[in-house]
Amino acid sequence: MASVDLCFPVNMTKRELVDAVSRKAHLTKKAANESVEVFLSEIGRILSKGEKVVLSGFGTFRVISMKGKTVKIPKTEKLVTIKAHRAPKFTPGKTLKKQVQR
Repeated sequence: MASVDLCFPVNMTKRELVDAVSRKAHLTKKAANESVEVFLSEIGRILSKGEKVVLSGFGTFRVISMKGKTVKIPKTEKLVTIKAHRAPKFTPGKTLKKQVQR
């Protein structure tokens, strides 16, 4: 049976991520928080321009275009129209896939 790394909780919040970055990078919590905020806002800024973000080994963030469609809500049988829109998509890299499969 593979060993389990208990450094991180099962579901990680942004605050817990900042705490982990602070500990592991030997930064103040303020500096770690700023780093995480800048990282996330830069990904959002680049995606909002329709470009992609490639993090070698980790994965690729990109924007996909979703066509408009009409769907039926199973519980109520009501038809709902969903407008065409853009949505973020993440594709994991080879290293991340291997790490998760352990």
